[in-house]
Amino acid sequence: MIRTIARAALRAWAKRFDYEIGYMEHMLDVSPAAFFKFQKIMSPAQHRAAADAYAYYAAKLIGAVTEDCGPCAQLVVTMARQAGLDDGEIVAVLEGDVARMRPETRLGYDFARSTVDRSPDADAARAAVQARWGEKAVIDLTFAVAFGRVFPMVKAGLGYARSCQRVFVGAQRIDVASKAA
Repeated sequence: MIRTIARAALRAWAKRFDYEIGYMEHMLDVSPAAFFKFQKIMSPAQHRAAADAYAYYAAKLIGAVTEDCGPCAQLVVTMARQAGLDDGEIVAVLEGDVARMRPETRLGYDFARSTVDRSPDADAARAAVQARWGEKAVIDLTFAVAFGRVFPMVKAGLGYARSCQRVFVGAQRIDVASKAA
């Protein structure tokens, strides 16, 4: 019974975001215990208390793109658009075009890039986020980039990953693999 309810909830979520949930249904079928434990990360994966939405989605996108997951990047694009973010900002993040980013987007982008790259600039990026929105925002963006990577890794491990090739922002096709990552 609980699996039927979980499957219906998954399918409704998938429809809302136009996202392929085969890897989650596979977990539900093969190891319900693992599936329900995995579902517990959904709340921290969506946590945002202090960071600007543009910074948050920039960090989340970089996480997904870094792990080379086209469907996951597309999901974050869909979520960002549903949250009201400007398409031009989303495209700038996917293309790595920092000159076109608003300051909030750039802070999230720089934080995420420096974090995933283990850059010597990571301390400065973290300090910039902290100065702008406080320590809670550092946590927000850390969760955004980290959980942006978790889902693609789980999909890859289960054999459901698809490489970043193209992501659509509205009708505009963006070739991601060669740009943001």
